[in-house]
Amino acid sequence: MLNQLTIHNYALVDSLQIEFAGGMTAITGETGAGKSIILGALGLSLGDRADKDSIRAGTDKADICAEFSTQGLSTARQWLQDNSLQAEEDPDLCLLRRQVSTDGRSRAWINGFPVTLQLLKTMGEMLLDIHSQHEHQSLLQRATQQRLLDEFGGLQNQVAAVQQLYLQWKENREQLVEFSQHAQAMAAEQQLLQYQLEELEQLDLKEDELCALEQEHSALANADSGTLALQNLLTLCSEAEDQTILSALNKAQQLLENLPGKPPRLHNAAELLASATIQVEEATDELRHSLDAFAADPQRLEQINQRIADIQRLARKHRVSPDALPALQQELSARVQGSLDSEANIQRLQEQDSRLQEQYQAQAAQLSKAREKAAAKLSEEISQQLHALGMSGARLEASLHPVKQDLPAAGGLETVEFLVVTNPGQPAKPLIKIASGGELSRISLAIQVITARTSAIPTLVFDEVDVGIGGSVARSVGQLLRELGQRGQIISVTHQALVASQAHHHLFVSKLSSPAPDGQAQTTTRLRLLDQQERVMEIARMLGGESSQGVSAESLAHAGELLGS
Repeated sequence: MLNQLTIHNYALVDSLQIEFAGGMTAITGETGAGKSIILGALGLSLGDRADKDSIRAGTDKADICAEFSTQGLSTARQWLQDNSLQAEEDPDLCLLRRQVSTDGRSRAWINGFPVTLQLLKTMGEMLLDIHSQHEHQSLLQRATQQRLLDEFGGLQNQVAAVQQLYLQWKENREQLVEFSQHAQAMAAEQQLLQYQLEELEQLDLKEDELCALEQEHSALANADSGTLALQNLLTLCSEAEDQTILSALNKAQQLLENLPGKPPRLHNAAELLASATIQVEEATDELRHSLDAFAADPQRLEQINQRIADIQRLARKHRVSPDALPALQQELSARVQGSLDSEANIQRLQEQDSRLQEQYQAQAAQLSKAREKAAAKLSEEISQQLHALGMSGARLEASLHPVKQDLPAAGGLETVEFLVVTNPGQPAKPLIKIASGGELSRISLAIQVITARTSAIPTLVFDEVDVGIGGSVARSVGQLLRELGQRGQIISVTHQALVASQAHHHLFVSKLSSPAPDGQAQTTTRLRLLDQQERVMEIARMLGGESSQGVSAESLAHAGELLGS
């Protein structure tokens, strides 16, 4: 509900603060007093397009703030919470503020947080709807018409179930498309990847294998020279005919052993010679074993050459070092496996796609039947309401149009459009194409009256819905607005005394001229809440016209009757 509207430097308003209450509030005043200014400022706070020419002359910016209560509006409160815009001090409070500067810049806030104009507009559409001859805002949108039908029929849970299935299907379909595109790209290189992987698997290169092969190759390639060197060492140690290291050590031990009067300190030398003899014998054994292993093996050398050549060939082919071939094999194996997994995922997602579409179709078909039933009832009740508003030949039809696609849609199997026949014999036309402002206002009013009990918008503003009507029809309009006000908040700008007299509250707009500092007259718009006596005078003025001669006793008496005073 709208609690307060504060306006600074907008059009003819220098500073104005308006308090609003629940029920029906009428706004009246003489022609040109500025009633449209109030609605213009309110629309600006809801995200309407800004016009720097609307800034009060002599000032650099206009500032408008609308204070709403979101008590009982779970959708609006959840939206504020989801967007981190909830007022900390009062979760029921929602302040929409707009500032427009002469340089063309526009700024917006929700509960003191800077927001984009789109966010301001989104929030505003949850709180208030303005209906006028020129702007009927959301009611002309087919999405709103569909929402009103669903709310009227109490179909919110079914709609939510359809939307949830749609979202699940949409997410699954996006994954399916992604995997399919990836699989198509993979298919082109799958054969090549498999061939490259098989080559690496056949090579079966072990860790550090190349290093070991190179060492063995070096040994085999130098087998002849190595054998000669080992044989010379072996001869020197033990196999020479004349004298060897081992024979020399043995002779030295014998000489030391036979030395007469051997001093005790030579015992250590004897032990060292004995140890050296043992080590030379062990070295001789190692040389014999190594000589056997060092024998030339041309066949093995050829095998090693071929193995090294195969490794280097694949390394060059893949433009990596030989040591990187095992890691490349793992990478290719993972890519091939990923392709196989992708095929399995595609099959799983395809099965899921079919299952979700079946579930969606079943749920959406139930929703369609419920909508057909609700549409017939809504059409009948709104048509009856149009007759009460003086449009005896008018008829409204909530028409269901099948969605022109086989795939699931968020709103179900159909869209809803309000079609209207204003006169018998004429074809039904979409509500948005109704040319007459007065007819459109009354049709909108009839729709809102019927759907008010289920509408999510708590505050409705009607701007001169009484244009072109009078007498009993004007009285019916006033009664309908009052009925709406008993369930929510209605603000009506009107020229009709029969409409204004039905209001719970009455605001009067006037102009005040005063001298400015430069000597020129300065005009400002004022607005005040009328008490009962003032209401009688204002209703009498409206009944008697806007003559400068004042109101007649008859008009005062009639006004008193209308107001029950």
